[in-house]
Amino acid sequence: MNKRILVAMSGGTDSSAVCLMLQEQGYEVVGMTMRVWDLPRQFQDDATEPDFIHRAKTLAHKLGIDHYVVDVREAFKERIVNYFIQEYTSGRTPNPCVMCNRDFKFRLMQEMADRLGCDQMATGHYVKTERRGDDVYLLMGDDAGKDQSYFLWRVPQATLRRCVFPLGGMHKADVRRYLADRQFEEPARLSESMEVCFVEADYRDFLKAQCPGLAEQVAGGWFTDTTGRRLGQHVGVPFYTVGQRKGLGIALGHPAYVLRLNAERNTIVLGEAKDLETRLFFVEDALWVNEQEATHTADLTVRIRYHSHPVSCRIRRLDDGRWLVETAEPVSAVTPGQTAAFYAGKRLLGGAVIASQKGIGAFAKG
Repeated sequence: MNKRILVAMSGGTDSSAVCLMLQEQGYEVVGMTMRVWDLPRQFQDDATEPDFIHRAKTLAHKLGIDHYVVDVREAFKERIVNYFIQEYTSGRTPNPCVMCNRDFKFRLMQEMADRLGCDQMATGHYVKTERRGDDVYLLMGDDAGKDQSYFLWRVPQATLRRCVFPLGGMHKADVRRYLADRQFEEPARLSESMEVCFVEADYRDFLKAQCPGLAEQVAGGWFTDTTGRRLGQHVGVPFYTVGQRKGLGIALGHPAYVLRLNAERNTIVLGEAKDLETRLFFVEDALWVNEQEATHTADLTVRIRYHSHPVSCRIRRLDDGRWLVETAEPVSAVTPGQTAAFYAGKRLLGGAVIASQKGIGAFAKG
């Protein structure tokens, strides 16, 4: 294996540190930056490229490495942004980062690595890898607040075998210090955003901007209680998510939470916080590193959102291809469209998409 490695350069702190680390380790680093969506705040004065591309180019020049910009804005809109919109209009809450990692970031990196003769690829994700036979497992990063394994369960094995994650054993503060100690003060000081990269502020405003007429089309649906009694009208299913309490636009005299969304009927069921709790839920489109291990391990845990703590669980494949997840303790606001990531300790065994929970009551009674 040669020492030529492709690094995904976002222009931020983490990927900048990765470039410098690998170069110090003797790698021939090649940089790649993806342009997927332009936001107004990314442009300074009369600049024709976003500021993150300018930062990546500047760092590449300073390090003396080749750098390539891949413009995939049209394809990104078609596959990721449209998925994002379709999920919300279907009454589900999308996880665009999971889809992007599979369909864009790592796929494009692999294609570019092949074209440029790079055997390996590297990113600034806070994860580790572990090989067990022919399988490559992702491990949670040492920095629990930055661990990104939750978003990477769909990255193919063939891709992971070529990936290097230099930051998996570090904390964010250490990465900043590493850059500052080497006089790379600007990338060391950069702030970071945990929001969806193509949404400027509230996703609802984004939906309205991308889908003219949507707000008028979906307005006028009904809030109901768990018995079906109408409580008042809402502004449309796409503008609410399971677990939401604030911004409902209805006063009931007590706190109310979104329990379920029905896009076909344009109805939203409201209830109390306790109504959000469950120990049973369905998932679909599961992908495992080793399915036998996932179904037989004694210490299986699940995370149903980023930063949620892992909860012990058992899983069972159903005849229709879905999986039934039973947790040892209640989990709250299980949200269709979001990721359920499964672990044994810190090792990621696989993931799935949280499905509609229609019919779950029959399993609860059983």
